[in-house]
Amino acid sequence: MKILLADALDVSAKLALEEIGHEVHVKTGVSADGLAEHLQGVEVLIVRSTRVTAEALRAADRLTLIVRAGAGVDTIDVEAASDLGIHVCNVPGKNAVAVAELTFALLLAIDRHIAEGAADLRQGYWNKKRYSDADGIMGKSIGIVGLGGIGLCVAERAKAFGLQVLGERKNGRSPHTEQRIRQIGIRLVDSLEELVRSSDIISVHVPFNDETNGLIDKDLIACFKEKAILINTSRGEVIDEPALIEAMDARAIRAGLDVFCD
Repeated sequence: MKILLADALDVSAKLALEEIGHEVHVKTGVSADGLAEHLQGVEVLIVRSTRVTAEALRAADRLTLIVRAGAGVDTIDVEAASDLGIHVCNVPGKNAVAVAELTFALLLAIDRHIAEGAADLRQGYWNKKRYSDADGIMGKSIGIVGLGGIGLCVAERAKAFGLQVLGERKNGRSPHTEQRIRQIGIRLVDSLEELVRSSDIISVHVPFNDETNGLIDKDLIACFKEKAILINTSRGEVIDEPALIEAMDARAIRAGLDVFCD
């Protein structure tokens, strides 16, 4: 098969495909608009972040499969692919550990003021007293929105950091997932509102679809604790951004901080 890798993957992926007889071409950095010109003769397209539009799909003459090397398929026009008889699949869970580690990198950076400290240091300024003023995360509670593969990986690491882990109770979870929830020691609550009211940290790990579009909205944000930390490593559209900015500005004003808005 002729396979096109339109995003950067580890070289081992290309070598593994070639070892079993496939012809593999790598075209990283291709834009959504420019993808179409590279699809002639391609039977399998592998992407990560590259958006696959209906226009690109219609330009393909032999494409039968699109693989997204990630958890979601919202960057692919699945309806157009279906109309053209092109299969679409993804590989959920393969990047679960990486995303979980990113979650804690972001959390610790927030608590320890890493970004602000590094930015000031590059300007030749260092305020040790300010940047060493951290609350720490041990003993705090983290509410995980979405207990899929990534959410459970976050929960496991949260326990190692001494955090209390909360999740939302839901019907229809697999026996394997329910077992992992019990093994990790996640406390389940009945609603998202209860989850965020009880959490010092809220970490979001849900796919993007019609149900999760704007999931973290104005009403839910109103339930957050005053100094809650929100981390979203899923899709940006999951959060109502204007509502979040409004809430952040209001809380900054209550804390006596200057707020600057464009």
